[in-house]
Amino acid sequence: MDTTLWLALIIVQLSAYFYGVYGEGNYTYEIKTIDVPIDHFSYTNDATFKLRYLINNTFASSNDHESPILFYAGNEGDIELFAKNTGFMWEIAPKFKATLIFAEHRYYGHSLPFGNASYDSPKNLGYLTSGQALADYALLLSTVNAGNATTRARPVIVFGGSYGGMLAAWFRIKYPHMVAGAIAASAPVRQFQGVTQCGIFNQILTSVFRSAYTPECSSNIRNSWTMLQNHSTSADGLRVLNEKFHFCSNLTKASDVTETFFEYLTDVYGNLAMINYPYESNFLAPVPAYPVREFCGRLAQNYTGTELLDHLQSALTIYANYDGKATCLNINSSYDGSGIGARGWDFQACTEMVMPMCSDGVNDMFPPQAWNLQDYADKCFKKYGVHPRPHNALVNYGAEFLESSITNIVFSNGLLDPWTGGGVLRSTNAKIKIVLIPEGAHHIDLRASNPKDPETVIRARATHTQCIREWIDEYRKQRKNF
Repeated sequence: MDTTLWLALIIVQLSAYFYGVYGEGNYTYEIKTIDVPIDHFSYTNDATFKLRYLINNTFASSNDHESPILFYAGNEGDIELFAKNTGFMWEIAPKFKATLIFAEHRYYGHSLPFGNASYDSPKNLGYLTSGQALADYALLLSTVNAGNATTRARPVIVFGGSYGGMLAAWFRIKYPHMVAGAIAASAPVRQFQGVTQCGIFNQILTSVFRSAYTPECSSNIRNSWTMLQNHSTSADGLRVLNEKFHFCSNLTKASDVTETFFEYLTDVYGNLAMINYPYESNFLAPVPAYPVREFCGRLAQNYTGTELLDHLQSALTIYANYDGKATCLNINSSYDGSGIGARGWDFQACTEMVMPMCSDGVNDMFPPQAWNLQDYADKCFKKYGVHPRPHNALVNYGAEFLESSITNIVFSNGLLDPWTGGGVLRSTNAKIKIVLIPEGAHHIDLRASNPKDPETVIRARATHTQCIREWIDEYRKQRKNF
């Protein structure tokens, strides 16, 4: 399984490309661009490209300098997808009379430094780093929120979920003069070698499936790998799998099962846990409320033989065909159409975003797979001609220790989210706020409010709002002394 794509799968479904002004309900924004350097850290390269961002000023005060800016640090995908799935920002903007800005991450969506050639070579891809992206955001803010000799810039609160949550926290750490505080939701800033054990993700994921309905669910999944592998070794076995799962393209060799189908299944289990919301959603795929529970409801007894395959196929429809529109099971889809999001994150995971993953088949429901940095590095070099630098993120931003010099960050994590294992769950720093959401899946607190939200999600959003208000008040008091 290529674990480097798991975060990228967050961006995958229903991403659309629009220009001008786009509106969906109250989510209306103007699309703009700004010229930013391809390389912020070179004085000999003057090349620029157009970075896309979305802006909404309808809630702002008539007195511009009194209106805060709520800024989303775009992650690995088209920024419009994140704007439409971060309803919390839209809901609080009127309360704070705030301007909303959603900035697109370079190399994703339409913000391609070398146009259609952006992914053609390691040389072109070399500017795809978190540091360059944060510098993009800093330049954008310094342009649209410039102060002067007598007036300090407006207070900015940065938001982000998942990799975007990491960027939000790192933005506050790296550019504290530009942002007054950060809401970092489901941000696995500690999912790095030497800080978090490689098996944590799969152990939490297994726990979610084990507790969703009955323990038999995770046991059936654990047993299914061997059965699928056994079927992959013969023509008759492959025929059975093709008949039962109705693949869009027939499996013809063992690797189609043990590599492609195994990877697809592992991705599905991770995605189901991440979008295990208490209501129907359409973020990664159309799914019912509590999709893990619905999935496990079809694997609620101990099954063996072809009966296990039948029930696994039925359970998969919860994710793959809940809306009934699929005519076959596509395990080779590029997800975002262009595949740009997945390819971009795969490159980042081969450079600075090296997040070790492993499984042992005992404490989790997956086939045993050890983490081997050298093997991982060899694969990265073969694909991109680059060598991973697994400690870069730790050196550049910190993770294991959050010293008292770091202030005004909320780290929120849902305990149903397998990425929680790499999140910040405790801190002795009084200026760092920890919010745990026992019934929460992946950055549910940044989504729009829903009548089915658990009380802990509602309380998490209340904590965010309170912190934002305190940070803005603090900023304004400092501004009076400017």
